[in-house]
Amino acid sequence: MDIVQVLILLTIGYIAMTIDKKQKNFPLPVFLVTIGFGLSFIPYFSTITVSKELIYTVFLPGLLFTSAYHYSAKSLKKHAAVIGVLSTVGLLLTAILLGIVTYALGTVISISLAGALLVASILTPTDPVSVVSILKKSLKDPAVSEIVDGESMINDGTSVVLFTVLLTMFTQQENFEFWSFVGKFLFVSIGGIVTGLAAGWLVSKAIHVSTHREHQVLLSIIIAYSVFHLAEGFGFSGVLATVAAGIMLSAELERTPHEKDYRNSLNGFWEVAEPALLSILFLVIGIISADYLLSFNYWLLASGIFIFSLLTRFIVIMGTLKMFSGYRKHVNVKEASLLSWAGIRGTMSIFLLLSLADATDSSADVLVSLGFAVVFLSLLLQSVGIFPLSKALEKR
Repeated sequence: MDIVQVLILLTIGYIAMTIDKKQKNFPLPVFLVTIGFGLSFIPYFSTITVSKELIYTVFLPGLLFTSAYHYSAKSLKKHAAVIGVLSTVGLLLTAILLGIVTYALGTVISISLAGALLVASILTPTDPVSVVSILKKSLKDPAVSEIVDGESMINDGTSVVLFTVLLTMFTQQENFEFWSFVGKFLFVSIGGIVTGLAAGWLVSKAIHVSTHREHQVLLSIIIAYSVFHLAEGFGFSGVLATVAAGIMLSAELERTPHEKDYRNSLNGFWEVAEPALLSILFLVIGIISADYLLSFNYWLLASGIFIFSLLTRFIVIMGTLKMFSGYRKHVNVKEASLLSWAGIRGTMSIFLLLSLADATDSSADVLVSLGFAVVFLSLLLQSVGIFPLSKALEKR
Protein backbone atom coordinates (compact mmCIF):
# COMPACT_ATOMS: atom_id res chain seq x y z
CA MET A 1 0.00 0.00 0.00
CA ASP A 2 1.25 3.51 -0.78
CA ILE A 3 0.52 6.57 1.33
CA VAL A 4 -2.26 7.79 -0.97
CA GLN A 5 -4.09 4.48 -0.72
CA VAL A 6 -3.73 4.53 3.09
CA LEU A 7 -5.20 8.04 3.26
CA ILE A 8 -8.09 7.06 1.00
CA LEU A 9 -8.83 4.00 3.13
CA LEU A 10 -8.75 6.13 6.28
CA THR A 11 -11.20 8.56 4.67
CA ILE A 12 -13.52 5.70 3.71
CA GLY A 13 -13.25 4.37 7.27
CA TYR A 14 -14.15 7.79 8.69
CA ILE A 15 -17.21 8.03 6.42
CA ALA A 16 -18.26 4.49 7.35
CA MET A 17 -17.97 5.26 11.08
CA THR A 18 -19.95 8.44 10.63
CA ILE A 19 -22.75 6.66 8.77
CA ASP A 20 -22.76 3.59 11.01
CA LYS A 21 -23.29 5.48 14.28
CA LYS A 22 -25.25 2.88 16.25
CA GLN A 23 -23.18 -0.10 15.01
CA LYS A 24 -25.82 -2.55 16.22
CA ASN A 25 -27.74 -4.20 13.42
CA PHE A 26 -24.78 -3.78 11.03
CA PRO A 27 -21.58 -3.43 13.11
CA LEU A 28 -18.60 -1.52 11.77
CA PRO A 29 -16.24 -4.46 11.00
CA VAL A 30 -18.64 -6.24 8.66
CA PHE A 31 -19.60 -2.86 7.14
CA LEU A 32 -15.93 -2.17 6.35
CA VAL A 33 -15.25 -5.71 5.06
CA THR A 34 -18.24 -5.41 2.71
CA ILE A 35 -16.99 -2.05 1.43
CA GLY A 36 -13.50 -3.50 1.00
CA PHE A 37 -14.89 -6.41 -0.99
CA GLY A 38 -16.60 -3.90 -3.29
CA LEU A 39 -13.38 -1.89 -3.65
CA SER A 40 -11.61 -5.00 -4.95
CA PHE A 41 -13.46 -4.58 -8.25
CA ILE A 42 -11.84 -1.16 -8.76
CA PRO A 43 -8.42 -1.60 -10.42
CA TYR A 44 -6.74 1.05 -8.24
CA PHE A 45 -7.66 -0.83 -5.05
CA SER A 46 -7.39 -4.39 -6.39
CA THR A 47 -3.60 -3.98 -6.45
CA ILE A 48 -3.49 -3.51 -2.67
CA THR A 49 -1.74 -6.33 -0.88
CA VAL A 50 -0.89 -6.87 2.76
CA SER A 51 1.72 -9.25 4.12
CA LYS A 52 1.40 -11.41 7.19
CA GLU A 53 4.38 -9.52 8.64
CA LEU A 54 2.52 -6.21 8.31
CA ILE A 55 -0.54 -7.54 10.13
CA TYR A 56 1.51 -9.31 12.78
CA THR A 57 4.04 -6.57 13.56
CA VAL A 58 2.12 -3.35 12.87
CA PHE A 59 -1.61 -3.89 13.30
CA LEU A 60 -1.83 -6.61 15.95
CA PRO A 61 0.45 -5.07 18.65
CA GLY A 62 -1.46 -1.78 18.65
CA LEU A 63 -4.89 -3.41 18.64
CA LEU A 64 -3.97 -5.98 21.30
CA PHE A 65 -2.40 -3.38 23.57
CA THR A 66 -5.46 -1.15 23.32
CA SER A 67 -7.83 -4.01 24.15
CA ALA A 68 -5.68 -5.17 27.07
CA TYR A 69 -5.13 -1.67 28.43
CA HIS A 70 -8.87 -0.99 28.40
CA TYR A 71 -9.70 -4.37 29.94
CA SER A 72 -10.39 -4.15 33.66
CA ALA A 73 -7.86 -6.00 35.83
CA LYS A 74 -10.71 -6.66 38.28
CA SER A 75 -12.72 -8.39 35.54
CA LEU A 76 -9.73 -10.54 34.61
CA LYS A 77 -9.25 -11.56 38.23
CA LYS A 78 -12.95 -12.33 38.57
CA HIS A 79 -13.10 -14.54 35.46
CA ALA A 80 -9.46 -15.70 35.38
CA ALA A 81 -10.24 -19.41 35.75
CA VAL A 82 -12.89 -19.50 33.03
CA ILE A 83 -10.88 -17.33 30.63
CA GLY A 84 -7.74 -19.40 31.27
CA VAL A 85 -9.47 -22.72 30.57
CA LEU A 86 -11.34 -21.46 27.49
CA SER A 87 -8.22 -19.96 25.90
CA THR A 88 -6.01 -23.02 26.48
CA VAL A 89 -7.69 -26.40 27.04
CA GLY A 90 -10.93 -25.12 25.53
CA LEU A 91 -9.12 -23.83 22.44
CA LEU A 92 -7.33 -27.16 21.97
CA LEU A 93 -10.56 -29.16 22.34
CA THR A 94 -12.36 -26.84 19.93
CA ALA A 95 -9.60 -27.29 17.35
CA ILE A 96 -9.65 -31.10 17.72
CA LEU A 97 -13.44 -31.40 17.48
CA LEU A 98 -13.69 -28.96 14.58
CA GLY A 99 -10.73 -30.64 12.87
CA ILE A 100 -12.42 -34.04 13.01
CA VAL A 101 -15.66 -32.57 11.61
CA THR A 102 -13.74 -30.73 8.88
CA TYR A 103 -11.93 -33.95 7.95
CA ALA A 104 -15.26 -35.81 7.73
CA LEU A 105 -16.91 -33.07 5.66
CA GLY A 106 -13.85 -32.38 3.52
CA THR A 107 -14.00 -35.53 1.41
CA VAL A 108 -15.10 -33.39 -1.56
CA ILE A 109 -11.67 -31.72 -1.61
CA SER A 110 -9.69 -34.72 -0.34
CA ILE A 111 -8.50 -32.89 2.75
CA SER A 112 -6.06 -34.75 5.00
CA LEU A 113 -6.47 -34.99 8.77
CA ALA A 114 -3.43 -32.74 9.27
CA GLY A 115 -4.90 -30.23 6.83
CA ALA A 116 -8.28 -30.35 8.58
CA LEU A 117 -6.69 -29.75 11.98
CA LEU A 118 -4.68 -26.89 10.51
CA VAL A 119 -7.82 -25.22 9.16
CA ALA A 120 -9.50 -25.77 12.54
CA SER A 121 -6.59 -24.13 14.37
CA ILE A 122 -6.93 -21.09 12.09
CA LEU A 123 -10.62 -20.81 12.97
CA THR A 124 -10.22 -21.09 16.76
CA PRO A 125 -8.98 -17.56 17.67
CA THR A 126 -11.82 -15.12 18.24
CA ASP A 127 -11.90 -11.41 17.42
CA PRO A 128 -14.98 -9.77 18.98
CA VAL A 129 -14.05 -6.13 18.18
CA SER A 130 -17.39 -4.25 18.22
CA VAL A 131 -19.30 -7.29 19.48
CA VAL A 132 -18.14 -6.56 23.02
CA SER A 133 -19.56 -3.03 22.93
CA ILE A 134 -22.83 -4.39 21.54
CA LEU A 135 -23.08 -6.96 24.34
CA LYS A 136 -22.43 -4.28 26.95
CA LYS A 137 -25.24 -2.16 25.53
CA SER A 138 -27.76 -4.97 25.16
CA LEU A 139 -27.20 -7.03 28.33
CA LYS A 140 -27.68 -6.15 31.97
CA ASP A 141 -25.12 -8.70 33.16
CA PRO A 142 -21.57 -7.66 32.10
CA ALA A 143 -20.12 -11.14 32.72
CA VAL A 144 -20.70 -12.37 29.15
CA SER A 145 -18.94 -9.43 27.49
CA GLU A 146 -16.10 -9.57 30.03
CA ILE A 147 -15.47 -13.28 29.33
CA VAL A 148 -15.67 -12.81 25.54
CA ASP A 149 -13.24 -9.88 25.65
CA GLY A 150 -10.78 -11.56 28.01
CA GLU A 151 -10.82 -14.88 26.18
CA SER A 152 -10.18 -13.27 22.80
CA MET A 153 -7.04 -11.53 24.05
CA ILE A 154 -5.49 -14.69 25.48
CA ASN A 155 -6.48 -17.17 22.77
CA ASP A 156 -4.85 -15.02 20.09
CA GLY A 157 -1.51 -16.00 21.60
CA THR A 158 -2.30 -19.65 22.28
CA SER A 159 -3.74 -20.14 18.79
CA VAL A 160 -0.45 -19.02 17.19
CA VAL A 161 1.42 -21.73 19.12
CA LEU A 162 -1.10 -24.40 18.09
CA PHE A 163 -1.02 -23.26 14.45
CA THR A 164 2.79 -23.27 14.34
CA VAL A 165 2.99 -26.87 15.56
CA LEU A 166 0.30 -28.08 13.15
CA LEU A 167 1.84 -26.16 10.22
CA THR A 168 5.15 -27.96 10.83
CA MET A 169 3.30 -31.28 10.84
CA PHE A 170 1.48 -30.37 7.62
CA THR A 171 4.48 -29.10 5.64
CA GLN A 172 7.08 -31.59 6.89
CA GLN A 173 4.69 -34.53 7.39
CA GLU A 174 5.78 -34.95 11.01
CA ASN A 175 3.91 -36.93 13.65
CA PHE A 176 2.24 -35.06 16.48
CA GLU A 177 4.21 -35.41 19.72
CA PHE A 178 2.03 -34.44 22.66
CA TRP A 179 4.69 -33.73 25.28
CA SER A 180 6.85 -31.86 22.81
CA PHE A 181 3.86 -29.69 22.00
CA VAL A 182 3.08 -29.10 25.69
CA GLY A 183 6.70 -28.14 26.40
CA LYS A 184 6.82 -25.68 23.52
CA PHE A 185 3.40 -24.31 24.37
CA LEU A 186 4.39 -23.62 27.99
CA PHE A 187 7.77 -22.14 27.03
CA VAL A 188 6.33 -19.75 24.46
CA SER A 189 3.26 -18.80 26.53
CA ILE A 190 4.82 -18.38 29.97
CA GLY A 191 7.83 -16.60 28.53
CA GLY A 192 5.61 -14.11 26.73
CA ILE A 193 3.42 -13.48 29.76
CA VAL A 194 6.38 -12.95 32.11
CA THR A 195 8.06 -10.59 29.63
CA GLY A 196 4.87 -8.59 29.23
CA LEU A 197 4.14 -8.36 32.96
CA ALA A 198 7.67 -7.15 33.69
CA ALA A 199 7.56 -4.57 30.90
CA GLY A 200 4.08 -3.36 31.91
CA TRP A 201 5.20 -2.95 35.54
CA LEU A 202 8.27 -0.95 34.52
CA VAL A 203 6.22 1.34 32.30
CA SER A 204 3.65 1.89 35.07
CA LYS A 205 6.49 3.24 37.21
CA ALA A 206 8.22 5.19 34.43
CA ILE A 207 5.00 6.90 33.40
CA HIS A 208 5.15 8.97 36.62
CA VAL A 209 8.53 10.47 35.68
CA SER A 210 7.04 13.02 33.30
CA THR A 211 3.84 14.99 33.68
CA HIS A 212 3.69 15.80 29.96
CA ARG A 213 0.86 13.97 28.27
CA GLU A 214 2.87 13.66 25.04
CA HIS A 215 5.66 11.84 26.86
CA GLN A 216 3.23 9.44 28.50
CA VAL A 217 1.58 8.61 25.17
CA LEU A 218 4.97 8.10 23.53
CA LEU A 219 5.97 5.71 26.30
CA SER A 220 2.80 3.66 25.80
CA ILE A 221 3.49 3.39 22.05
CA ILE A 222 7.04 2.25 22.75
CA ILE A 223 5.91 -0.45 25.18
CA ALA A 224 3.09 -1.70 22.93
CA TYR A 225 5.45 -2.47 20.06
CA SER A 226 8.82 -3.00 21.77
CA VAL A 227 7.57 -5.69 24.19
CA PHE A 228 6.04 -7.54 21.23
CA HIS A 229 9.32 -7.64 19.32
CA LEU A 230 11.37 -8.25 22.47
CA ALA A 231 9.34 -11.36 23.30
CA GLU A 232 9.48 -12.59 19.70
CA GLY A 233 13.25 -12.10 19.74
CA PHE A 234 13.52 -14.44 22.74
CA GLY A 235 11.30 -17.00 21.03
CA PHE A 236 8.29 -16.19 23.22
CA SER A 237 4.77 -15.15 22.24
CA GLY A 238 4.74 -11.48 21.29
CA VAL A 239 0.95 -11.52 21.33
CA LEU A 240 0.74 -12.69 24.96
CA ALA A 241 3.56 -10.30 25.95
CA THR A 242 1.67 -7.30 24.55
CA VAL A 243 -1.57 -8.38 26.19
CA ALA A 244 0.16 -8.96 29.55
CA ALA A 245 1.88 -5.56 29.36
CA GLY A 246 -1.40 -3.76 28.67
CA ILE A 247 -3.21 -5.55 31.50
CA MET A 248 -0.36 -4.91 33.96
CA LEU A 249 -0.26 -1.22 33.05
CA SER A 250 -4.02 -0.97 33.51
CA ALA A 251 -3.87 -2.76 36.88
CA GLU A 252 -1.08 -0.53 38.16
CA LEU A 253 -2.87 2.64 37.03
CA GLU A 254 -5.98 1.54 38.93
CA ARG A 255 -3.91 1.75 42.12
CA THR A 256 -2.73 5.33 41.61
CA PRO A 257 -4.62 8.37 42.92
CA HIS A 258 -4.23 10.10 39.54
CA GLU A 259 -5.60 7.27 37.42
CA LYS A 260 -8.10 9.52 35.66
CA ASP A 261 -5.40 11.94 34.51
CA TYR A 262 -3.17 9.17 33.18
CA ARG A 263 -6.02 7.48 31.36
CA ASN A 264 -7.15 10.74 29.80
CA SER A 265 -3.64 11.20 28.43
CA LEU A 266 -3.37 7.70 26.98
CA ASN A 267 -6.97 7.52 25.77
CA GLY A 268 -6.47 10.72 23.80
CA PHE A 269 -4.15 8.79 21.50
CA TRP A 270 -5.29 5.16 21.61
CA GLU A 271 -8.98 5.95 21.12
CA VAL A 272 -7.98 7.54 17.81
CA ALA A 273 -5.33 4.99 16.83
CA GLU A 274 -7.59 1.97 17.38
CA PRO A 275 -10.39 2.91 14.93
CA ALA A 276 -7.76 4.08 12.42
CA LEU A 277 -5.99 0.70 12.52
CA LEU A 278 -9.28 -1.19 12.45
CA SER A 279 -10.60 0.82 9.49
CA ILE A 280 -7.57 0.12 7.34
CA LEU A 281 -7.32 -3.51 8.42
CA PHE A 282 -10.94 -4.51 7.80
CA LEU A 283 -11.08 -2.67 4.48
CA VAL A 284 -7.92 -4.50 3.39
CA ILE A 285 -9.35 -7.82 4.61
CA GLY A 286 -12.33 -7.25 2.34
CA ILE A 287 -10.05 -6.43 -0.61
CA ILE A 288 -7.68 -9.40 -0.27
CA SER A 289 -10.54 -11.81 0.53
CA ALA A 290 -11.98 -11.24 -2.93
CA ASP A 291 -9.01 -12.98 -4.58
CA TYR A 292 -9.79 -16.16 -2.67
CA LEU A 293 -13.59 -16.02 -2.53
CA LEU A 294 -14.49 -15.21 -6.14
CA SER A 295 -12.94 -18.44 -7.41
CA PHE A 296 -14.07 -20.57 -4.47
CA ASN A 297 -16.60 -23.28 -5.37
CA TYR A 298 -17.19 -25.07 -2.06
CA TRP A 299 -19.53 -22.72 -0.22
CA LEU A 300 -21.70 -25.59 1.03
CA LEU A 301 -18.63 -27.12 2.69
CA ALA A 302 -17.65 -23.73 4.16
CA SER A 303 -21.18 -23.27 5.49
CA GLY A 304 -21.11 -26.69 7.12
CA ILE A 305 -17.76 -25.99 8.79
CA PHE A 306 -19.05 -22.59 9.96
CA ILE A 307 -22.13 -24.17 11.55
CA PHE A 308 -20.09 -26.87 13.27
CA SER A 309 -17.59 -24.26 14.49
CA LEU A 310 -20.46 -22.67 16.41
CA LEU A 311 -21.65 -26.02 17.75
CA THR A 312 -18.20 -27.14 18.90
CA ARG A 313 -17.61 -23.79 20.57
CA PHE A 314 -20.99 -24.08 22.31
CA ILE A 315 -20.15 -27.57 23.61
CA VAL A 316 -16.75 -26.46 24.94
CA ILE A 317 -18.14 -23.30 26.55
CA MET A 318 -21.08 -25.11 28.16
CA GLY A 319 -18.78 -27.77 29.54
CA THR A 320 -16.25 -25.23 30.81
CA LEU A 321 -18.79 -23.09 32.62
CA LYS A 322 -20.29 -26.18 34.26
CA MET A 323 -16.86 -26.97 35.72
CA PHE A 324 -16.84 -23.93 38.00
CA SER A 325 -19.16 -23.63 40.97
CA GLY A 326 -19.41 -19.85 40.61
CA TYR A 327 -20.97 -20.25 37.16
CA ARG A 328 -22.68 -23.62 37.49
CA LYS A 329 -25.83 -22.24 39.13
CA HIS A 330 -26.17 -19.36 36.69
CA VAL A 331 -25.05 -20.93 33.43
CA ASN A 332 -27.75 -21.71 30.93
CA VAL A 333 -28.23 -22.04 27.22
CA LYS A 334 -28.61 -18.27 26.87
CA GLU A 335 -25.15 -17.37 28.17
CA ALA A 336 -23.47 -20.25 26.36
CA SER A 337 -25.23 -19.32 23.12
CA LEU A 338 -24.12 -15.70 23.36
CA LEU A 339 -20.54 -16.66 24.15
CA SER A 340 -20.55 -19.04 21.20
CA TRP A 341 -22.06 -16.58 18.76
CA ALA A 342 -19.77 -13.76 19.92
CA GLY A 343 -16.68 -15.79 19.00
CA ILE A 344 -16.21 -14.11 15.64
CA ARG A 345 -13.22 -15.02 13.47
CA GLY A 346 -11.24 -12.03 12.25
CA THR A 347 -7.79 -10.46 12.35
CA MET A 348 -5.77 -13.33 13.82
CA SER A 349 -7.44 -15.87 11.52
CA ILE A 350 -6.54 -13.72 8.50
CA PHE A 351 -2.92 -13.53 9.66
CA LEU A 352 -2.78 -17.31 10.07
CA LEU A 353 -4.32 -17.84 6.63
CA LEU A 354 -1.71 -15.58 5.04
CA SER A 355 0.97 -17.48 6.96
CA LEU A 356 -0.39 -20.74 5.56
CA ALA A 357 -0.39 -19.35 2.01
CA ASP A 358 3.18 -18.10 2.45
CA ALA A 359 4.52 -21.39 3.87
CA THR A 360 2.93 -23.79 1.37
CA ASP A 361 2.71 -24.27 -2.38
CA SER A 362 -0.37 -23.99 -4.58
CA SER A 363 -1.64 -27.38 -3.38
CA ALA A 364 -2.83 -25.69 -0.17
CA ASP A 365 -4.70 -22.89 -1.98
CA VAL A 366 -8.01 -24.67 -1.50
CA LEU A 367 -7.42 -24.77 2.27
CA VAL A 368 -6.61 -21.04 2.31
CA SER A 369 -9.73 -20.25 0.27
CA LEU A 370 -11.81 -22.48 2.55
CA GLY A 371 -10.51 -20.62 5.59
CA PHE A 372 -11.24 -17.23 4.03
CA ALA A 373 -14.79 -18.36 3.20
CA VAL A 374 -15.51 -19.46 6.79
CA VAL A 375 -14.01 -16.24 8.21
CA PHE A 376 -16.11 -14.19 5.78
CA LEU A 377 -19.28 -16.02 6.84
CA SER A 378 -18.36 -15.53 10.49
CA LEU A 379 -17.77 -11.80 10.11
CA LEU A 380 -20.96 -11.31 8.14
CA LEU A 381 -23.47 -13.53 9.95
CA GLN A 382 -22.22 -13.35 13.54
CA SER A 383 -21.62 -9.59 13.51
CA VAL A 384 -25.05 -8.86 12.07
CA GLY A 385 -26.82 -11.39 14.30
CA ILE A 386 -25.26 -10.62 17.69
CA PHE A 387 -27.50 -7.65 18.63
CA PRO A 388 -30.89 -9.20 17.74
CA LEU A 389 -29.79 -12.50 19.32
CA SER A 390 -28.68 -10.83 22.56
CA LYS A 391 -31.91 -8.83 22.81
CA ALA A 392 -34.07 -11.88 22.04
CA LEU A 393 -32.31 -14.01 24.67
CA GLU A 394 -32.38 -11.18 27.20
CA LYS A 395 -36.18 -10.97 26.91
CA ARG A 396 -36.44 -14.70 27.56
